[in-house]
Amino acid sequence: MKFRQIRSLLSGLVLSGSLLVGGLAATSYASSTDTAPVTAQTEDSDSASAASQSTDSDSASAASQTADSGPASSSGSLLAASDFFSDRDLEQTADTSSAQKVTLTDSQDVSITEEGVYLISGTAKDVTINVNAPEAKVQLVLDGANITNEDKPAVYVADADKVFVTTASGSSNAFSVTSQYSQDGDTNLDAVIFSKSDLTLNGQGSLTISSAEGNGISSKDELTITGGTYDITCAEDAMEAHDSVAISDGTFTIKSGKDGIHSEDKDDGTVGSVYISGGTFKIEAGDDGIQGTTVTEIAGGSFDITAVEGIEGTTVQINDGTIRISASDDGINAARKSTSSDILIEIDGGDTTIVMGQGDTDAIDSNGDIIVNGGTIDITGNSSFDYSGTGTINGGTVTVNGQQITEMPAGMGGGKGGMMGGNGFGHGGRGGRGPAAGGTFPGKDGSMPDAGSSGNNSDAGSSPAGNGGDNSGEGSSPAGNSASL
Repeated sequence: MKFRQIRSLLSGLVLSGSLLVGGLAATSYASSTDTAPVTAQTEDSDSASAASQSTDSDSASAASQTADSGPASSSGSLLAASDFFSDRDLEQTADTSSAQKVTLTDSQDVSITEEGVYLISGTAKDVTINVNAPEAKVQLVLDGANITNEDKPAVYVADADKVFVTTASGSSNAFSVTSQYSQDGDTNLDAVIFSKSDLTLNGQGSLTISSAEGNGISSKDELTITGGTYDITCAEDAMEAHDSVAISDGTFTIKSGKDGIHSEDKDDGTVGSVYISGGTFKIEAGDDGIQGTTVTEIAGGSFDITAVEGIEGTTVQINDGTIRISASDDGINAARKSTSSDILIEIDGGDTTIVMGQGDTDAIDSNGDIIVNGGTIDITGNSSFDYSGTGTINGGTVTVNGQQITEMPAGMGGGKGGMMGGNGFGHGGRGGRGPAAGGTFPGKDGSMPDAGSSGNNSDAGSSPAGNGGDNSGEGSSPAGNSASL
């Protein structure tokens, strides 16, 4: 496992009896109706495509750099694309001329144990593509691959250097798990695509994922996405990883019971970043639209987020992109989830629109500082900005309920308060909601807003139970009978 040194503000299947051919085996579960083997056509696995032989420049990880932690002007981009995306990550097609071809068959697992490119097609039930190829780079090219399982992943990466899941140009693919997941030893296999190693998704086709009881895509290391079209419906997180989630392009339609995008390692608070520099996202989430543990950076893309909280992290930085958030708690939130980053929201560019629900809500809420250096911000809601530290508008265009402001309203800080009175002071510990000195408090009609309860400015920042997963276990596939090829 390679732990990425991200830049931060502060410091930074064991198959008994299986026959292996060219690194690919088939395993069938006991069945009275179908025990036929998976069809695998090998075209000289030792001369796999150049793509599988190419060097993956994953070692291009910049050293941790320390930035000023004070609430000054722009600190520059906190994360860098070169830290996340290798040349091979960014390639949207694979050379399949020497690929091993796999046709999916009901109740027959596929085992991949060697580096190479594997072309996957067919429609089947009760099938897992298992990858157990230590130190190898494996590319799964989906070309009309459809898998429906009851209680196990469609793809399970137990061990590899990196696995690429590439959707072939123009192809439609679908993976579904319809019930509660079974465990593999101590490992809770809780996603349709589950990987213990670095995982990259790319391509020019589409992949539909349905997870009735768990996550959509889960990596216990790094999750990188650079292309493709994804439609994910799941009970928990749609896309989650331990070390980082990095996205440069793609089209995403997400409906999740918990978070849309989530990055967290419950055992290591120094990792768990989210970096997005492109793509089109429509996210409907039961909790957070996008949540990182350390730094959450939006450097580009188009976002339509409906969630309890739109974008969250210890540090949230927005440099570019078109963002529309409809939230029922906080639109953008910075809270203590990691000690390796300052609690900060910094907006340096982009076009951000936030529409808040009624009641105890804040459009932009930081348990530390808020800095606006540029971009366009349009807020509709009872409370525009809430912060415990310093709030500064250095540039950009900020509009609150139709009124442009140049000074940030006073932050409330403190604990959760009660209803706000007409004099700008609540009768709880939060208080202080009145306008900044010399300024006016932007209400919907340009005057003081009507009384409303103030938002929760708690500093807990813990993610919902179930995120983070378990990275233990031996990585074996579910038990089953072996079939020869």
